[in-house]
Amino acid sequence: MKKNKIHFKGVDYKALYTDLIKKKCPDKMGLCEGILKKEHVSVLDAIKLNDILFPQQTIGNERINQKHKSYQEEDIREILSYQKLHNLSNSQIALKFKMSRNTVTRWKRIFTPE
Repeated sequence: MKKNKIHFKGVDYKALYTDLIKKKCPDKMGLCEGILKKEHVSVLDAIKLNDILFPQQTIGNERINQKHKSYQEEDIREILSYQKLHNLSNSQIALKFKMSRNTVTRWKRIFTPE
């Protein structure tokens, strides 16, 4: 008997944040329209949306939320290209995206050709 494989395509951030904004904070729809009009909303866009919707987070909440973040290869490459484009160090990019410098270093080792 053959098993059907289900391929995970990733999170539909556009639908997720559209529903969230409609239910929780419809007054902020205007601030988020530019990002939500895009055909594909990336992880970086989702981080921007999250910062717009929830600007003040406590350090404890940030740490808890950070533990649950995951990035696909496309997202990692986008973050690394952002780093290169803006000439940022590993520490600077780690601070910007609230992640570990070790994570950035590991990604560069894996995804950057030598």
